[in-house]
Amino acid sequence: MALLVLLLAVGLFAVVRITGTDDFSQNNYDVLLLNEIAHKMVREDMPPENTAPEREYVILDINGNAIYDNRSDRSEAITVETAMQRRYPYTYITENNQITGSIVLTDSNKRFESLRTNIIAVYCVCGCLLIGAAATFGAYIRKRIILPFAKMKDFAAYVAAGDLDRPLEMDKGNMFGAFSESFDIMREELKASRARELSLQKKERELIASLSHDLKTPVTGIKLTSELMAAVFAQNEGQEITVTEDMIVKMNNVYRRADEIALLVGDLFSSTLEDLGAFKVKCADENSAVIAEIVSEYDDRGLVRISEIPQVIVHTDKLRLSQVIGNILSNSYKYAGTPIDISFRLDESFLEMSISDSGSGVPEDEIELITNKFYRGKEHGDKEGSGLGLYIARILMDKMGGELSVRNESGLRVTLLIPLG
Repeated sequence: MALLVLLLAVGLFAVVRITGTDDFSQNNYDVLLLNEIAHKMVREDMPPENTAPEREYVILDINGNAIYDNRSDRSEAITVETAMQRRYPYTYITENNQITGSIVLTDSNKRFESLRTNIIAVYCVCGCLLIGAAATFGAYIRKRIILPFAKMKDFAAYVAAGDLDRPLEMDKGNMFGAFSESFDIMREELKASRARELSLQKKERELIASLSHDLKTPVTGIKLTSELMAAVFAQNEGQEITVTEDMIVKMNNVYRRADEIALLVGDLFSSTLEDLGAFKVKCADENSAVIAEIVSEYDDRGLVRISEIPQVIVHTDKLRLSQVIGNILSNSYKYAGTPIDISFRLDESFLEMSISDSGSGVPEDEIELITNKFYRGKEHGDKEGSGLGLYIARILMDKMGGELSVRNESGLRVTLLIPLG
């Protein structure tokens, strides 16, 4: 609309510039010519045939009859009323203050024809400019808005159909440029999320297969030991049975295998609770001496060397802290099998507990991954396990307001930050 108004204004200005000066000069000339003819009529009392012979005009008497007419086409009678209607220049002939006739210039319509021609020409030019501007603006809108919007629409359809490999072409020259970049980043994030989901699903399937195998091994051991003991008891039925060292070893083996099953099932159950958002902790103030009790409970091989524990109050969930320390010690037994040193350091807000073994540690490119869900080190892939122990320990420490970190230091060192009460 603003462009249309601007073009019309330019057209009117052009018309005024083209015709304005000429019209003003022409009007003055017409007035002078009429006055000259009227003066000669009064002075010479005759039609002034030699006055402006190139002009067409009619001289009328007082009754409106033509007394002189040099028009090439005289088929139409001219009166003062006709001149007024058609805006022909005219004047009255006066003598002794009496109107004796009138003079009408009949060729002035040529000037209006010229003006009309100029106006039409100017408006044709303006119309062409307007059409060109509209076409240019339409092409701009199509390139900068319609086509990018159509691409985004097609892109949304691809994403909705699950095609996340087709990138969205980015053109920062259009008004959707920034949005295009954001949508393509969204596509990449969705693609990465899908890859993570597929990877997780694969790991879960692998976990089920692994747990099936891991559970089968201790169950087989329990069955064999039970069958052996049942056979021994059957052979000595009715007799006093002497408990031998071998029988004690077999019984311990049953207990150990059952403990392995309990640990595997406990880790799987804890992981499921975390996925469901039902993994709860109930922290309370406890004496730090409870840590020594927990360590003693899980040190079934007698490999732990624990330093003196500072006498402080810690704010923790005893059951969950027991699960954390148990998982860490179990991992150390499984993968390192060396003596375990536990030391303490008192910080302003935490009791720092460091658990270190003397094993080979973890490759540096895996050190940040071993606390992830289902992750198992490449060098220990043949070991029994679910890849949940350190993951669950880290989650529990976070929920208790503490922290778990791991690093290599002459073996693997796991550090727990236990909040003070």
